[in-house]
Formats: sequence, structure tokens, C-alpha cells
Amino acid sequence: MEGLLDYAIIPAGPADAAELARVHVTSWRETYPGILPQVSLNAMRAEAHAKRFHRDLTRAKAGDVILLVEGAQGPVGYVAGALLKRQDRPADAEVFTLYLLRSAQGLGLGKALLCAAARVLKAEGAGSLMLTVLSANHHARRFYEHLGGEAFAEFPSKGWSGISETAYRWRDIGQLAR
Repeated sequence: MEGLLDYAIIPAGPADAAELARVHVTSWRETYPGILPQVSLNAMRAEAHAKRFHRDLTRAKAGDVILLVEGAQGPVGYVAGALLKRQDRPADAEVFTLYLLRSAQGLGLGKALLCAAARVLKAEGAGSLMLTVLSANHHARRFYEHLGGEAFAEFPSKGWSGISETAYRWRDIGQLAR
């Protein structure tokens, strides 16, 4: 059985776009049945997401972070985030996505990814961190709460009618960046 030490967290580059897209689509299909419309999950195409990942990784700027976690069978998860530049921001940085394939869950990889991203963002100058999660994703919510995230807002999802999101914050990014 594989454990945390059988994986490596590395910065993602443009050459990783197809694998990131595969992980993204697979993890959505594993995570969101019953939460998001099945027709939308079925319509997801890794090729379209690979183009977006390639563009984002090619145009990455200071304060952006995309890390992937890789095992013997290839990438099994990733995290993406950035420093926030808006003046009205509720935190200095945000994690936009953190996904793991179901087969890689329960090994500590989610925590390792989130903490690695927090370390990078802290080194870039962030003092606090936020992220949002679909409110009905109770598994993810328990995970973030276990790591010290405080729910501070709930709002309608911008992309999904009738679905809400909950925002979590770590006022001190150092809580995660240890």
C-alpha cells in the first residue's frame, strides 16, 4: 500500500497541462455526482481543460502557484492559487482549486498540497489565505475545518444555479505553512 512518502509535490509547468486536465475531470466526476448536474459532469472534456491549464501555466506570474502531486502511476492531484490583488479582499491569497483522485485520498496528500501552496504563497508575502467550496461538499468542508479553516461566508455559486458555496479563511497563513 502506498503512503505519503511514495508521492512528490512539484511545481506544474505547461508540459503538465494534459495530466492536470485528466486529474481535474476525473476528480470532478468522482466528487460531484449528486451535487452538480450529471449532464455537466458527463460533458466535461479533458482536452478543453488541458488548453486552459496550458494557457494559465504559460502566462503564470509572480504570486501564482500550481503544484501537482505525483506517484509511481503519475499525477493524482493538484492545487492552484494566487496572491489576491484587490483592495477589498477578505484574505491576501486564495486557493482556487485543490483536487485529488479518489484513489489518492486518505493518505495525507490533500493536507500536504494545501500546506505546500500556503508555504509558497506565504513566501510571496501572503499573511492570510481563503478558499471556497461547494456548500454541499461536506467531505471537503470537514477537511478544511479539520485544518483550522473558519467558514466566514456563504453565497450563491456564480456558475451553478441553485447551488451555494462556502468561503473558508485562515487568518494566519502560517497555520498551514508550517
